[in-house]
Amino acid sequence: MKFSLQAQDPHSKARAGTVTTAHGDIQTPIFMPVGTAGTVKAVHQRELKDDINAQIILGNTYHLYLRPGLGILENAGGLHKFIGWDRPILTDSGGYQVYSLSKVRKIKEEGVTFRSHIDGSKHLFTPEYAMDIQRTIGADIIMAFDECTPYPCDYKYAAASINMTHRWLKRCCARVDSTSPKYGFEQTLFPIVQGSVYKDLRVKSAEFIASMNREGNAIGGLSVGEPAEEMYGMTEVVCDILPEDKPRYLMGVGTPINILENIALGVDMFDCVMPTRNARNGMLFTRNGIINIGNKKWEDDHSPLDAESDLFADQVYSKAYLRHLMHSKEILGAQIATLHNLNFYLWLVNQAREKIIDGTFYDWKNKMVKVLGQKL
Repeated sequence: MKFSLQAQDPHSKARAGTVTTAHGDIQTPIFMPVGTAGTVKAVHQRELKDDINAQIILGNTYHLYLRPGLGILENAGGLHKFIGWDRPILTDSGGYQVYSLSKVRKIKEEGVTFRSHIDGSKHLFTPEYAMDIQRTIGADIIMAFDECTPYPCDYKYAAASINMTHRWLKRCCARVDSTSPKYGFEQTLFPIVQGSVYKDLRVKSAEFIASMNREGNAIGGLSVGEPAEEMYGMTEVVCDILPEDKPRYLMGVGTPINILENIALGVDMFDCVMPTRNARNGMLFTRNGIINIGNKKWEDDHSPLDAESDLFADQVYSKAYLRHLMHSKEILGAQIATLHNLNFYLWLVNQAREKIIDGTFYDWKNKMVKVLGQKL
């Protein structure tokens, strides 16, 4: 994997770059649609590629390990071939599930023992095994196995957790460096900075992660309930330490406003279930604010979903029609809303990239954050 910087905004730390992988280039800043179980919910791979131009998507190690299972993925030739996707894929190591499955898991130095949410069966993820699983899944970018601490989190616990995450990272690096990809293309490991909302712990973790000298780095453990200002403060601290010549990935973030503010702090890559999950509940993100399509005010509104958008679904389908579909619980409603939201998120980061390159990002960002959170 290679990363090259094309431009830096003169009034913020925002930057535009290109990540080069075996499955194609990724223009940053970038938003990555989440395809947890080998599918971005309600969207065809053809639509992801041709209609909204998703340059990279995510898969989840924990979910793919349980279903369909490693044997099926390996027999298919890896996740790319299994799902019919020829662009880059990133896999989360399962560390977030360690956080979210708190009632059915035990953390120890060896790794994490957990029970499947499907059938209650018992499993052990070690740092080494998490690397092996991701090798078998076949993602272009694989994530280190870490512990994502909750919020709020006791300082003493957070300090012990980052030390263990760092020890686990050494084991992840050793495993990746001593094994080969299964499908003939390079796989790149990103370590993850942790440390909750404690500045000294974030500094310590960022310095350690930077010292490991991998091809890219991630920031985890944010957007887990802390106030937005705490998120921005921790992101700024970490981005000032992580090397400039490598991509920075802020995991699980977030709202359109969150994304723009974190781009301004130097983040290059984002993912979040928000655009897809909220779409299925009738929340549409637009360049003028947020639409709850279930509200009665849209019942007889026959204007396009977004007249300024170049997305087929936005131009052809009306607000009234989408409201009707959602109220009728028709599957097409979820499909249209999901396409709309993903297209908007990708439009937003593409606009950010253009503004960074022409030197107008900071003023544009400040203007956009005033309107993006408005309820229409």
